[in-house]
Amino acid sequence: MRIWIIALLALFLVACSPAGDASSGDGGEEKEKTENKQEEEKEEEKTEDTNGEEEQKKEAEETKGMKETEEPIEPQYTLQEDWSFAPINDAEEKVALLTIDDAPDEHAVEMAEKLKEKKAPAIFFVNGHFLDTPEEEEMLKEIHAMGFPIGNHTMTHASLPDLSQEEQREEIVGLSDRIEKIIGERPEFFRAPFGQNTEYSKQLVQEEGMLLMNWTYGYDWNEEYTNAEALSDIMVNTPLLRNGANLLMHDREWTNNALNDIVTGLRDKGYTLLNPEKIERP
Repeated sequence: MRIWIIALLALFLVACSPAGDASSGDGGEEKEKTENKQEEEKEEEKTEDTNGEEEQKKEAEETKGMKETEEPIEPQYTLQEDWSFAPINDAEEKVALLTIDDAPDEHAVEMAEKLKEKKAPAIFFVNGHFLDTPEEEEMLKEIHAMGFPIGNHTMTHASLPDLSQEEQREEIVGLSDRIEKIIGERPEFFRAPFGQNTEYSKQLVQEEGMLLMNWTYGYDWNEEYTNAEALSDIMVNTPLLRNGANLLMHDREWTNNALNDIVTGLRDKGYTLLNPEKIERP
């Protein structure tokens, strides 16, 4: 009898041992795993929130930077009576301004692309008769979108002294209206065809808040320089090149082909290409 009692006690003890409670142990491990997983998920959420906040801060900083670049640049150069530019205060003296007239004809967009690639600023003076079609309007938008200022070169490239005051107004103000409708901005620079102004045209330009300018030299309308090699050579090596030079070029095939060499040649001579945004306007 005593033996049976001892055997039953032994069986009871085995049943209550840790090995016998294995299912309970598995449940504890599962619970621990679940708790760990929940903790990991919380950490991931915190990381995602932090990353999101950092991204928002970055975007805010980038937006702030973009807005700051849109603020007006303090004028550093003023236009002289001989159409060159003089530095204001201690601005660099050895500069040259690039300008492209008669745009956007056949080559203006490609010229703008070349200038942008070389980080070379310029003003594109446009004519209204090159803005007659949606395709031509898109060309103007492309040039403007690349960061180049758009100047007024009159509606039809007519000689202003040959026109009535009403006709001059249409040539100048009418084109500014047209440009504004296309790119959302009125031009700030004006150049008369053939450099021929009248007292009335000067008055209109002043009323429109534009800076009237001619040029100090240009060659690409002369038959002698209607090839890229000759044009690039004279534009860089002419004795007329000097500090503050105001270079006149046109939307022409040979000028387009010479453009890279002109930019490179001017820089090789130590000239900085003048950013039009640094020019003092009315």
